[in-house]
Amino acid sequence: MAEDKEWESSETTVAEFHKRIKEAFEVFDHESNNTVDVREIGTIIRSLGCCPSEGELHDLIADVEEEEPTGYIRLEKFLPVMTEVLLERRYRPIPEDILLRAFEVLDPAKRGFLTKEELVKYMTEEASATT
Repeated sequence: MAEDKEWESSETTVAEFHKRIKEAFEVFDHESNNTVDVREIGTIIRSLGCCPSEGELHDLIADVEEEEPTGYIRLEKFLPVMTEVLLERRYRPIPEDILLRAFEVLDPAKRGFLTKEELVKYMTEEASATT
């Protein structure tokens, strides 16, 4: 009986994921033909709460592209791959507390903000010093 409830819950979860994926996909399906421009896939994935790196995004696109890439992704190929991603909770965003700690390192005066100049400095000078 517990297995039945678990199975029903799993089916409900998959159905909910399918609905969310289809809705996100349809926003970019301008021709209403179940295809989207491959350049929109990252936006669709992020709208579903996933934050893959650029490399992970390229790998995922490779999984859903046609054998002869057309520049478009079909829903029928995207749906099962994205469902698996959501079920496995892949590409989760960095937890808020970790982001806050990283920000606090950049804001030692504890002002609660960074100036544009500080942000530019950290994103250019500091980043190149660590590479």
